[in-house]
Amino acid sequence: MKVLVTGGAGYVGTELVLKLAENAAISKVVVYDNLSRENYNLFINSSQRISKDKIQFEFGDLLDTRKIRKVLADIDVVYHLAARVSTPFASADSHLYEQVNHWGTAELVYAIEEIKTVKKLIYVSSCSVYGSGKDLIDENSAVNPKTIYGVSKMRGEEHVARLGAKMNAIIIRLGNVYGYSSSMRFDAVINKFMFESHYKNRISIHGNGRQSRSFIHVNKAVDTLEAMLTKEIPSDVYNLTERNLEIYDLIDEVKDLYPSLEFIFINQHLELREQKINPETKLLKYIPLKVTDFSAELAAFRDQFTFQASTVIA
Repeated sequence: MKVLVTGGAGYVGTELVLKLAENAAISKVVVYDNLSRENYNLFINSSQRISKDKIQFEFGDLLDTRKIRKVLADIDVVYHLAARVSTPFASADSHLYEQVNHWGTAELVYAIEEIKTVKKLIYVSSCSVYGSGKDLIDENSAVNPKTIYGVSKMRGEEHVARLGAKMNAIIIRLGNVYGYSSSMRFDAVINKFMFESHYKNRISIHGNGRQSRSFIHVNKAVDTLEAMLTKEIPSDVYNLTERNLEIYDLIDEVKDLYPSLEFIFINQHLELREQKINPETKLLKYIPLKVTDFSAELAAFRDQFTFQASTVIA
């Protein structure tokens, strides 16, 4: 079996590629990435767990129609992670999001339709397509994106959904991912809080701190995606998330790890957008999530830092 991972050099993609490369049923993992985030850790991973000839790298853009078709020629399963990414409610660079997340996904789908050899497509979308609100969201909730990023991911979903009647096309709406990866993102809220706590001993909180977000650990996201390779899961939309936390909850957890931590509020009078996703997702029927302790996850994340900085703040 040959698997293609678009965006395979990214935060989630790197860990997924390494996980897939350990799977004996897979003969080749092809990584398709334009390295726009300039993250090269996939290429220097020191792990000896995998055969070095099992991963193949193809440098390219989603909008490069000719190359996409060439790379897809003998692929069985596609994981589509490549995207212009954003924090949940940010809205900027509208043209770039539209080009990459919407039309880039469209080009991939057109190519899969034309090649006709791909048996399964797993598209990693985002819970940002639901927009914001105080009600608990599930897969039956209407999409109502509030940002350019959310709109672009929703448009990408529409293209993937067209394939559902022709092949196994699965849409995964991912919550906010956190935790250690060799290709880190430190703009995600938990990762950002951990970095600032460890090296600055101070974190900044925007708004009143009562806004909720939905989270899932990167390892659980990767394990679930890898399990989907062989599971019989119908073409549909599935949420992939684990817990809802207020920013105040995060502060309490992080402060347990860093007792001298200081925090400041910015525009504390503002009530910022929030989102809560029902963790009892439809996907659990097919792939249950391993139960883990959130505090232990953060402690394990802390242990990945190279050194402890001084706690003295100028």
